[in-house]
Amino acid sequence: MAAKVTFLPDNKTIEARPGTTLLDAARRARVHIRTRCGGKAACLMCKVRVTENAGTGLAEPNRNEALKLGGLQQDGYRLACQAKITGPVTVLVPEDPLKSAIRKQLEKQEEEW
Repeated sequence: MAAKVTFLPDNKTIEARPGTTLLDAARRARVHIRTRCGGKAACLMCKVRVTENAGTGLAEPNRNEALKLGGLQQDGYRLACQAKITGPVTVLVPEDPLKSAIRKQLEKQEEEW
């Protein structure tokens, strides 16, 4: 049975099979999550924050993910490449740093006009 996965702030929702990683589901939904290691939990760039159903929508973190996240796990963060979907879940994908810098520069220019 497929589970609904919602990615914020894009507000894109897709159906994903249990056992699928958040990273794979995001790619299917065409939501960009930064990663450099190819899903091996080495770069830590794919951190996302679970906003709904953290305990029921995702499998418990494996040992490697728990070690990498440390205290961030308590704040709802997971590694998208390691977090496996078990039910409906909503996650917040952080804004890409380059995109953020461009957005801030454009906002600053608009204020000056």
